[in-house]
Amino acid sequence: MKNPINRRSFIKTSAAAGIATGIAASPFHIFAKGMPSKKLVVAIMGLRSRGHALTQNFAAQPDCEIAYLVDVDQRYFDPAVKVMSEYQKKQPKLEKDIRKVLEDKDVDAIVIAAPDHWHAPAAIMGCQAGKHVYVEKPCSHNPQEGEWLVAASRKYNRRVQMGNQRRTWPNMQQCIREIHSGIIGRVYYAKGWYANNRAPIGFGKQTSVPDYLDFDLWQGPAPRKPYQDNIHPYNWHWFWHWGTGESLNNGTHMLDLMRWGMQVDYPTRVVSTGGRYHYQDDWQTPDTQVISLDFEDGKSMTWEGRSCNGYQPESTGAGVIFYGENGTVVVRGNDTYTVFDNSSSAKVVKDVKQDDAPDQTTNTMGPGMRYDSPHIANFLSAIRDGAPLNSEIEGGFKSTLLCQLGNIAHRTGRVLNIDQRNGHIIGDPQAMELWGRTYEPGWEIKV
Repeated sequence: MKNPINRRSFIKTSAAAGIATGIAASPFHIFAKGMPSKKLVVAIMGLRSRGHALTQNFAAQPDCEIAYLVDVDQRYFDPAVKVMSEYQKKQPKLEKDIRKVLEDKDVDAIVIAAPDHWHAPAAIMGCQAGKHVYVEKPCSHNPQEGEWLVAASRKYNRRVQMGNQRRTWPNMQQCIREIHSGIIGRVYYAKGWYANNRAPIGFGKQTSVPDYLDFDLWQGPAPRKPYQDNIHPYNWHWFWHWGTGESLNNGTHMLDLMRWGMQVDYPTRVVSTGGRYHYQDDWQTPDTQVISLDFEDGKSMTWEGRSCNGYQPESTGAGVIFYGENGTVVVRGNDTYTVFDNSSSAKVVKDVKQDDAPDQTTNTMGPGMRYDSPHIANFLSAIRDGAPLNSEIEGGFKSTLLCQLGNIAHRTGRVLNIDQRNGHIIGDPQAMELWGRTYEPGWEIKV
């Protein structure tokens, strides 16, 4: 990905963007003179697609050094080094095993953009090694790992941020504040969506592992399965053994916004409908799915995922609509929202826009540097000077859990009743078997 912006011009542009928002608490204020400054040394795990974007963005941050690039696929080192060199002169060390990197006491933090089955195990190992952690969503492959990750962050006193960057977007923060302040009255229902036109993945063939890939290390904590040619580098998302489907791949962002806006934690009941409808192939997770969640105090939300039908409601591939007693708030894919009254004509009360920018909701690399940077800056500031994390891992776990409960409801074909104290499933031992997973011997997780 070509980007001619160097670190100095990036900081200058970022500061200007912070002023333009008119938000005094803009995360870009960590760039200001007089703020605590400490060079932070980080390692990036997972360099393709989303990891490539994170490599660029962390390298662009002031007083941040990327000391290690970590990947089990050798093909991704050169592109990562190239994009990083636009911001950093010092060459990183190249490593395929994150465990070796964690032995380096000079590393302050790790950034995890590996496949989902690696997210929580790597994050927990990072906490145990004394590293702070920026982990991409979802924060865990299953609910048990999410609980363990929260426990590890507490036990080892590490800052752990999940990569649901909308929590740091200035217009989203303003939107949620206004919802909480009653701009549409009591909010009782929200719905979100994600739409894409993904191609079929075919029927994979078991074949020899390419010499550029360490497949044993790629599987890591997951029990071993033979290599087949339609899993790596992306289609693992659609296999339950390693991935979590579209609901956690993209639904996490929208369900997090809904949970944030409605001020809820654990649901009381979860239902999911859908399946693999569009193509016949090895894809296991739903390509069409609706997750419905009920909460206490008369609140509910739904999320609709369509992996293989790209029709975009509200002209965006992903979004959320909040429904209240006095009106409606529509949040589109980028940092925009519109408030409508509750009249039959749905009159626009307020329309908050961003600069002209493309809809990045279906871009696997992410929304772009402008929208990733504040969330990353917030993470680094939390390490340096104790600033509150905008997506501290306990909240990240709760939002991830909503998607995971939806997947468990889908896989069991049953309505799930949920314990309000901890989000656990009540009265369904078979469903609770999907709360966790088994691990490859020697890779068991201990907090």
